[in-house]
Amino acid sequence: MSKLIIVGGGIGGLAAALATARRGHRVLVLERAPEFAEIGAGIQLAPNGLHALDRLGLGDAVRATAVQMDELRFMDGVTGRHVVSMDLTERYRERFGNPYAVVHRAELHTRLLEACQASDAIELRSAAVAVGYEQDATGATVLLEDGERITGDALIGADGIHSAIRAQLVGDGAPRNSGITVYRAIIPMEQVPEELRHLTSVTWWTGPHCHFVHYPIAGGKYLNLAASSDNHATDTLAGVPAAQGDIRREFASLGEDAQRLLALGEGWKSWVLVDRDPVDTWTDGRVALLGDAAHPMLHYVAQGACQGLEDAVVLGDLLDCGSDELPQRFEKFNAERRERTAKIQLLARESIKLWHTAGEAVPARNEYLSALTPDQLHDYVAWMHGARTLDENTTPDGEQR
Repeated sequence: MSKLIIVGGGIGGLAAALATARRGHRVLVLERAPEFAEIGAGIQLAPNGLHALDRLGLGDAVRATAVQMDELRFMDGVTGRHVVSMDLTERYRERFGNPYAVVHRAELHTRLLEACQASDAIELRSAAVAVGYEQDATGATVLLEDGERITGDALIGADGIHSAIRAQLVGDGAPRNSGITVYRAIIPMEQVPEELRHLTSVTWWTGPHCHFVHYPIAGGKYLNLAASSDNHATDTLAGVPAAQGDIRREFASLGEDAQRLLALGEGWKSWVLVDRDPVDTWTDGRVALLGDAAHPMLHYVAQGACQGLEDAVVLGDLLDCGSDELPQRFEKFNAERRERTAKIQLLARESIKLWHTAGEAVPARNEYLSALTPDQLHDYVAWMHGARTLDENTTPDGEQR
């Protein structure tokens, strides 16, 4: 079969390596960092993401360290009122074919990395910084920062929102700054008062122009904290330390329980959220984009990793071909994925209004949400959480044919 070069050794890149290697291709994964590792804290995996991991043979391994959630709890963060919960137990799991789980990002990355390391068809190379590409009718060449050139039959850019491959292929400049800063910390669960642990819940506290979410990770050993503020940030910071006192002041509008949890956070770091507008074309002959390089999205619908995993499996299914057909299969991949991912990108932006509602709109929002039935809540997410386009034996919302 073919030699594929994947630029980017994150979740999407490693998943794509596994999916394409299983089609008989030889794969070289290039990672710009000195070693293959993942930064960040917790990550939410809806059933569609776990289904993709099942297709990669890693579902059981990920579920072993993930924490399965029983509900998504929506709280009025100012009054402390419980507005509504989406039930994630038996009915949800039966409908969508998998649980809703949370996991430490590094744990998920490690499972993917171990699987790649175990494959004779996959070569992993770190400290390889891609700056662009060239191609002809028979192959694609990645250009590295040090002047080295590496040629294969095709190139997949999975190098994230600041993708060098996208910069050349799409040429849409810098990412869009949302003006929202997210602050993240992890605390040992034993430090959390028992009445605030909520060991099987993802809990959101919503406030004016801000919200705060927390959930357990690492098998329940830690509580993952993420607080977002629409503070009109202009500098796109990434992983910059933040003082607890500043965070407490920034989220002072939130009520007592949210404040108690925020006070427990230590070692806070901050990121300014960025994304990009959807684009129609992610391919250029023998070059294709995947994951955040193709469709970066804000985290407000918790689908970024899930969509990267879906990309990988769909692409793997399509690449049951020889080298001559790769450009056509890339175009088909682009066509199959762009509408779904664009819809999620735009929904993630629109969801800011739900989380950051202020003033007179708050009572109306709370009244609307609290009136929704369990089935209505499940129907709302069915097209995302239940999508089983990766499995010909299921319908789009996850029901068995």
